[in-house]
Amino acid sequence: MTDHSESPSPTVEAEPASAARVFGDRLELAQAFTENLARHGEERGLIGPLELPRLWSRHVLNSGVVSPLLRPGYVGDVGSGAGLPGLVLAIARPDVHLTLIEPMERRVTWLTEQVDELELDNVSVLRARGEDAVLDHGLDQVTARAVSALRKLLKITAPLVRDGGELVLMKGANAAAEIDAAHKEIRKFKVSDVRVEIVGEGIVDDPTRVVRGNVRA
Repeated sequence: MTDHSESPSPTVEAEPASAARVFGDRLELAQAFTENLARHGEERGLIGPLELPRLWSRHVLNSGVVSPLLRPGYVGDVGSGAGLPGLVLAIARPDVHLTLIEPMERRVTWLTEQVDELELDNVSVLRARGEDAVLDHGLDQVTARAVSALRKLLKITAPLVRDGGELVLMKGANAAAEIDAAHKEIRKFKVSDVRVEIVGEGIVDDPTRVVRGNVRA
């Protein structure tokens, strides 16, 4: 006889001990954000149900370990979605102002709710596509996570960076190959010293790969 009962919901990953290393005295904010994402993320189309068992390690800490690469100043996060990495970076680095750039209304609503609930005074939310974003000033750094291939992403992110600013783009295992495939765009948008850096070793099981590069206007 076939069992038609519903499968149990995936269990949310327990907070790893390394979370305290990443967030320090901001850990309670990271816990609150992660709890909110676990509770509402699937129903609001922000994450899939299979992400709950790896929510901390694959998403929150994966984003948080990038925070030491940020400089005090203005940082843009293109395609913020659920707030990964933008909200996580804003939690980890209160000395950095994050502009979260996201085109989808329901995601903008979520981001705005989280900014208000967590009382993050170093965050602005802008509803726009990255290529259409209008800012009062160039950004010191721009980040993005799981948006598109590097050759396409450069067209979106590099124009947002001030002269002398930097791209800090989270990428997967093929980061080096993406750099090779984007050599034309790298020249076109005057990005130099493009390299892959690995962060989070010894903190997360799967360290985060970041493509970094300096931008000249």
